[in-house]
Amino acid sequence: MIFSKQILLWYAKNKRELPWRNTTDAYHIWLSEIMLQQTRVAQGTPYYLKFIDNFPTVQHLAAASEEKVLKLWQGLGYYSRARNLHATAKIVTDKYNARFPDSYKELIKLKGVGDYTASAIASISFNRPEAVVDGNVYRVLARYYGVSLAINSSEGIHYFKALAERVMDVEAIREYNQAIMEFGAIQCVPRNPNCGACPLQNSCVALKEGRIDALPVKLKKLKVKLRYFNYLVLLDDQKKTILRKRTGKGIWQNLYEFPLVESDQSLAASKIKSEIEKQFNFKNAFEVYQYNTTEIVHKLSHQHLYTTFWIVSITDEMKDRIPVSEVYEYPVPVLIADFINAFKF
Repeated sequence: MIFSKQILLWYAKNKRELPWRNTTDAYHIWLSEIMLQQTRVAQGTPYYLKFIDNFPTVQHLAAASEEKVLKLWQGLGYYSRARNLHATAKIVTDKYNARFPDSYKELIKLKGVGDYTASAIASISFNRPEAVVDGNVYRVLARYYGVSLAINSSEGIHYFKALAERVMDVEAIREYNQAIMEFGAIQCVPRNPNCGACPLQNSCVALKEGRIDALPVKLKKLKVKLRYFNYLVLLDDQKKTILRKRTGKGIWQNLYEFPLVESDQSLAASKIKSEIEKQFNFKNAFEVYQYNTTEIVHKLSHQHLYTTFWIVSITDEMKDRIPVSEVYEYPVPVLIADFINAFKF
């Protein structure tokens, strides 16, 4: 039996019931695909349901404020996805009269939509014969066909795309694309797959050659950058504080945080005091204490943030201050949200 037919038979018996599988609506498919990039299904599903509840149509999402979108996204990480999501909702609403384009060629022009997402929407929503290639598909194809090309190399990306197109079931593309991704997600898993229960075991090259753990091949990641963050949690005698919006192209763009002192190493309390004096020029004396005695290590894809929160008690009036009760309303990185919830102001 050919590869694609075996995948489809397996899917019919083993597929999970997921909310976006009950529809071919392009808005729902797009939303789920964007959310599940670099996110596990179990983590992404509650966010998907929350977004559908708050923004039942692409017009609702387009009309929302960026702050509301970021707040609902809070905890999913990779916040550029949320900003691109919001921007694309506006484009689809304004340029396409709230209807997603039905071709790969037009879909890939949308902000935040790459080859995989355009292929997924085109095939699942519009039944277009486009092959999807995500991490799960790379793994299944690399193992089954015994391909040693690095999946994150230029040559590998082109090879696997062509292979995926060659073996896909054009007549059942909507189901097949979901089937091969699901197969990689719950059967051909990264570590310790149950090959004895796999319907492809008799023809899998990696199993035959003892290379299951060696495939797929991936080039080594970039070196991790270490950064030292010192957050100044300013509290005045009226129970007010300061949050600032992050700008620029770095991490957490347009999210809020406490005033930040970034350094190339851990800082002592005396250095923090001098930084506060430089930044704020308070007229009256202030007190500083270190909230967490051990640095919190927050790991991002290519950065590790060594973070300390400093509580600064002041009597001076602050510009742009907000009541501490309002800090829960702002979209903030998880690192800040965890501190807010623990500190309880």
